[in-house]
Amino acid sequence: MMTPAYSRLYLDDAMHNLGELTEYTALVTPEITLDELFKMFTISGLAARFEKGDPAVVSGMSGTELHHRIMEKCYGEYRKWPPALVKYDTEAEYWYGYILAYVQWEKSCRFSDILNKVSFSDLEVLYPAFHTVSEHRAFIEIENRMNYGSSQVARIQEYRKRLCLSQRELAEDSGVNVRTLQQYEIRDKDINKASFEKIIALAKALKCRPEDIMEL
Repeated sequence: MMTPAYSRLYLDDAMHNLGELTEYTALVTPEITLDELFKMFTISGLAARFEKGDPAVVSGMSGTELHHRIMEKCYGEYRKWPPALVKYDTEAEYWYGYILAYVQWEKSCRFSDILNKVSFSDLEVLYPAFHTVSEHRAFIEIENRMNYGSSQVARIQEYRKRLCLSQRELAEDSGVNVRTLQQYEIRDKDINKASFEKIIALAKALKCRPEDIMEL
């Protein structure tokens, strides 16, 4: 069993603050990708302190303040930034930081170790189905991807993207609800066990043969 990186007493603050960091960055400095942000986080030295549970970093600074310190350390100049957002936890970008803090705490590893195996693109795919479940359930899925690698893109997702359809558009065209489609795409639900009617409806909407969207 892994020993968490630091006391659970600081975990809630760490998760909310990292969520605020990623959401604030996405909104205020959209020219900086979240991948670039975490590289800067590491270069600044603040990531190492966060990973060890330094109270001054995980709890003593808000996500907005973390953003400012990272920018100052990496760019070497002070800049007047917009104030902190009034409301957080409503966007996918918030969840990315929030769940990364939890995974890092559970695994007691570096953020770079996580992001070398699970990208923000992977988190984007996971968000629809996992942002409403417990942090530990999301952690298990992310840890599986870290241990065994992201599996090949689900065939239904591949065919959907070929037609440039959103999940909602495919749901409307096929009559299969969005939640179920999300579960098929992240393999949380086995499409091979779907009803004949669903497979036919999806294949028709995706302009392919039913067997094309089944998983080998």
